[in-house]
Amino acid sequence: MTFRLPIIAGVLGLLSWSGATFAEEITGRVADASRVVSIGDSITEIVYALGEEGRLVGRDSTSTYPDAASKLPDVGYMRALSPEGVLSINPTAIIAVEGSGPKETIEVLKKASVPFVFVPEKYTAASVAEKIRTVGKALGADAKAEKLAKQVEADLAVAQAETKEITARKRVLFILSAKDGKIMGSGTKTAANGIIELAGAENAITEFEGYKPLTDEGIITAKPDVILVMDRGGDHAAANAALLANRAIAATPAGEAKNIVRMNGQLLLGFGPRAAKAAHDLARAVYGNEVSP
Repeated sequence: MTFRLPIIAGVLGLLSWSGATFAEEITGRVADASRVVSIGDSITEIVYALGEEGRLVGRDSTSTYPDAASKLPDVGYMRALSPEGVLSINPTAIIAVEGSGPKETIEVLKKASVPFVFVPEKYTAASVAEKIRTVGKALGADAKAEKLAKQVEADLAVAQAETKEITARKRVLFILSAKDGKIMGSGTKTAANGIIELAGAENAITEFEGYKPLTDEGIITAKPDVILVMDRGGDHAAANAALLANRAIAATPAGEAKNIVRMNGQLLLGFGPRAAKAAHDLARAVYGNEVSP
């Protein structure tokens, strides 16, 4: 079994491990879902969307939507979990997005016989419904999950149809981080790449997978029409003026047109129940009135 750890909403490296086998990993309903810890913002959002939030006794630090989730005990960052933090709230099950860890923590929790459900993360329209059904099955809420999954599938189909008639596809460069003037962009097989495609645009970077630092030459050669960034604070944020002050960015079509789009990171990269809204909002920001009503 191989787990690839794609970067979302604040992860600054692409990590992977191979050969891990988890005896407690299951694909069906957990025996006791009365005290669940959700790991991954989309997993927590799905639990709330299913109306099953009463089962939650903890969540990871990325899980801040809806607002009520923030009131739950925080067991730490999804890829830097400590076994003590998770076990301290006595969970009967953990539902975690694929890539949660680290491996050492998972091994300790395995020895503590805490059942796991690892939910696949693929960054496609189909994968959103798959995540919903997986979470619903684990909680014994299959009927609710099927209803929500079908609604999300329908909403995503509508969102994708909005850009169907657009022939001149815009090239979008997603910038994960611009700390100290160092631009880190998204290649393929990332949440950013997935949402750009769902919005009917093209990722300007296809030469590599994951998130990597970009050279000035790489930025200029990418020729993005749009710069896409998460609307957030902290050390990795960058104001529009700072981005445009970068000579390489300024030399691109996006820089010359000052075309920078900012979106909430959780909405943009979450690939949860609001994925259709994210695709629609991004499409409108990129194409404006070209998007079908």
